[in-house]
Amino acid sequence: VQLQASGGGLVQAGGSLRLSCTASGAPFSINNMAWYRQFPGKQRDLVARITRAESTTYADSVKGRSTISRENARNTVYLEINNLQPEDTAVYYCNVDKLGTTYWGQGTLVTVSS
Repeated sequence: VQLQASGGGLVQAGGSLRLSCTASGAPFSINNMAWYRQFPGKQRDLVARITRAESTTYADSVKGRSTISRENARNTVYLEINNLQPEDTAVYYCNVDKLGTTYWGQGTLVTVSS
């Protein structure tokens, strides 16, 4: 499974972004889809996760201002974050689980200017 993420970029504080990640290369039987982010010098932390049944989990830092969704027919997961702040600046990675194996995308940089 290969994951291609897009949608990162530079945004002003208070703005919004929508990240997309599409799976290819035998993407059937994907269960959980998720977004993580990594700050410089830190480990990757979960931002949001969505199960195949569309049950969602959010990190406290984005709860209430972000939405994760998926489109199974397109093997795509989305993450929309509103009211972005400079502390949201990070590299965002998508992640999927398929039959017990975890796959990672290449990461997309989100930079929030104050």
